[in-house]
Amino acid sequence: MLHNMRMRHLSAALLALVVTSCATLQQMAALRSVDFQLDRITAVRLAGVDISGLHSYSDLGLADATRVGAAVARRELPLAFRLHVQAENPAEQSVTARLVRMQWTLFLEDTETVSGEIEQEYDLPPGRPTDIPVDIELDLFDFFERSGPDLIDLALNLAGAGGAPKQVTVRATPTINTVLGPISYPEPITIVSRTVGR
Repeated sequence: MLHNMRMRHLSAALLALVVTSCATLQQMAALRSVDFQLDRITAVRLAGVDISGLHSYSDLGLADATRVGAAVARRELPLAFRLHVQAENPAEQSVTARLVRMQWTLFLEDTETVSGEIEQEYDLPPGRPTDIPVDIELDLFDFFERSGPDLIDLALNLAGAGGAPKQVTVRATPTINTVLGPISYPEPITIVSRTVGR
């Protein structure tokens, strides 16, 4: 009888493991099929000056232009913006993917810049786009050997001003929550590769 009880417990444990493994594989498959893309860039600030919505450098007021010019003279040109990543789990998926963390590295025009990590949890239900905001800060002089005007132009194009579009790419390692605990992708994936600006 004791042997039979042990066998029943073992069978139940194996069944639970199989069910758990299937659920985990479903969640992993769901996240792997999620479409990540760059939706928009907002709240662009250059040397502390809000440049969102500007059409050119000449649109800056005297005080703001002086502030940006002084930053260029110091060879310090801090840029901050919010990158909105849109994640969409296909409608045909049967499970909700749950993103719990995402390590990321930003590339501007194929140049690797800053890295960071999103620790907020996002549910990605089938067929419903989800906005994932990524707040980014960097000093353009740290990564580009260009003149001040060229770097100002790059920032203005990120903000949507006229000029040649700029390529923005994010390489990321998503982590999903499963019944076995958080599981990270074994290798980074490129989830964003778009051009911005007009």
